[in-house]
Amino acid sequence: MTVTKQTLTEPVAPPRTSFNPLVLLGRLSETRYWAYFLIIPSLVLITAVVVYPVLSGVVISFREYRLNRPDLGTGFVGLEHYQDLLTDRTFQSALSNTIIWVIGGVTLQFALGLVTALALNRGLPGFRVARVLVLLPWVMPSVVAGNIWALMLDSRLGVINDIFVKLGWLDTYKAWFSDPSTALPAVIIVSLWGAFPFFTLLLLAGLQGIPDDLYEAAAVDGANPWHQFRFVTMPLLRPIIIATVVLRVIGLVNSPDLLIILTNGGPGRATQMLSLYAFQTAYLKFDFGYAGAMSVVMLVLLMVFTIIYVRVSGAAKE
Repeated sequence: MTVTKQTLTEPVAPPRTSFNPLVLLGRLSETRYWAYFLIIPSLVLITAVVVYPVLSGVVISFREYRLNRPDLGTGFVGLEHYQDLLTDRTFQSALSNTIIWVIGGVTLQFALGLVTALALNRGLPGFRVARVLVLLPWVMPSVVAGNIWALMLDSRLGVINDIFVKLGWLDTYKAWFSDPSTALPAVIIVSLWGAFPFFTLLLLAGLQGIPDDLYEAAAVDGANPWHQFRFVTMPLLRPIIIATVVLRVIGLVNSPDLLIILTNGGPGRATQMLSLYAFQTAYLKFDFGYAGAMSVVMLVLLMVFTIIYVRVSGAAKE
């Protein structure tokens, strides 16, 4: 019997290994896709908290969405809500009042905040305590602050009316929030008291970050205090000023809480704002479709303002 040897030329299969996610992560970390993998949790959070609510509000603005009229359904109405805004006199009054409210509020708050920051930057004795006291209006809840000011400006028991009458500035007590000519200025003053520490805090931090050597060099070159402020302080504070103004404008446009407490949009439409009107339309009239359209208009206006303001101020070039 003949025995022949057979040579094995077939490849041997590698041994099976169990699935190990740590090994896969290790291999992934050595590729250029690792950075994209790390930002996935942030993208999911931003989508859930920011992107989805915004898109949901935009979708609602194109639909009929009245909670007190379920018989109307939630059908698609297209641009009907936006067309109604063009003929809505309350919306037009709210838009003009919002412009005055934002321009007047931001201008006064920034001016007072800058003056206060310059004063607190002196480092005089007792100013550390003053820095804490200045922040009290900012940290106080707007509900508490609004009710305090409503009592102080009351036409019967208000301490401010009492002081003005005793000083001879007023003949009789005045109903500040019931007079269309004084309601909006009074609300702006109340907002000024509560919000100027926001500018003070951030501008003071920027002032303390400016080296003293720059002021000394400017003084050697013959610059007086005004020139130092104009050519040293303000240019170095510009990034902070741009950021604070944008944030404060967004805050004023989107915050109806103080208005709800003090005037609720009255008397008439003297203090009606876009945010307040949208709030009333959604939670008093339960017309979320129309309120959504107003919210989209506010979003577009804020985006346009931010883009124009940043470009004009030169922050984009920096």
